[in-house]
Amino acid sequence: MIYGIGCDIVKVSRLEKWVRSEGSYIERFFHEDERLSESVSLQRKCESYAGKFAAKEAFSKALGTGISGFSLKDVYVVSDSKGKPEFHVTGKALELVEELCGKNSRIHVSISHEKEYAVAYAVIETGN
Repeated sequence: MIYGIGCDIVKVSRLEKWVRSEGSYIERFFHEDERLSESVSLQRKCESYAGKFAAKEAFSKALGTGISGFSLKDVYVVSDSKGKPEFHVTGKALELVEELCGKNSRIHVSISHEKEYAVAYAVIETGN
């Protein structure tokens, strides 16, 4: 059964300031497994971080808590071997998901980029 659905959109250029001053917002909001290497272009970094940030926001909306009770680094997006994005949930965010949705819950994510914007959807299925 579907517990919740969330959607968010982020303007890619909004992340340029974060990327240029790496160490502040990037380290604050993104798990180390999400961070990109120095060799990645500025545009690609901005697109990637915008999509991942939109996914985190979409997750919080699907959960129904907003960004409250957990760190954004507790929810992170990595790609599988085929490039499909997958949520990893740890810490307080995992505790909330298990409490609200059950221990065997599944969380789906879809991310898209189009020049100026990145959009993400999150769907949480209950584990009960």
